[in-house]
Amino acid sequence: MAISKEKKNELVAEYQALLERSRGLVLTSYSGLTMKDLESLRRRLREVGGEFHIVKNTLLDRAAKQIGMSLPPETMRGTTAIGFAGEDVPQVIKTIVDLSRETQALRLKGGVIQGELFSAIQVEQLADLPPLPVLQARLLGMLATPGSRIVGALAGAMRQ
Repeated sequence: MAISKEKKNELVAEYQALLERSRGLVLTSYSGLTMKDLESLRRRLREVGGEFHIVKNTLLDRAAKQIGMSLPPETMRGTTAIGFAGEDVPQVIKTIVDLSRETQALRLKGGVIQGELFSAIQVEQLADLPPLPVLQARLLGMLATPGSRIVGALAGAMRQ
């Protein structure tokens, strides 16, 4: 069924709005994904401030070019659905990657986070990172360890 020119222009405007307000996006291929899985993913993404939309490649490409964003051509082949992330980009990525690991029907194509392009493998690696507070705690622990060892050595020397 053909889409009218007006409908195409509406979709391009909608895609532009989604691209402009998103801090990150994950491009996927959804071929074979059941409606139950699709609705489950959308529900989980809404809980973490994300959205998941099935898009038309040519219209998405047009919308991206109009706002000055470039999407890799290889991600614009076949069926395409995009996870749009608002504030909590890592959680949106983790949710999509978890579902892609559960079902073979959802395959990662790549991602764009704050204008930077990522391959599917890099998106999976980002999903495996621990949350930011955990990383900050680990870094603080690593920075504090040498100082506490020096203090321990000096205190031991003074006790003797």
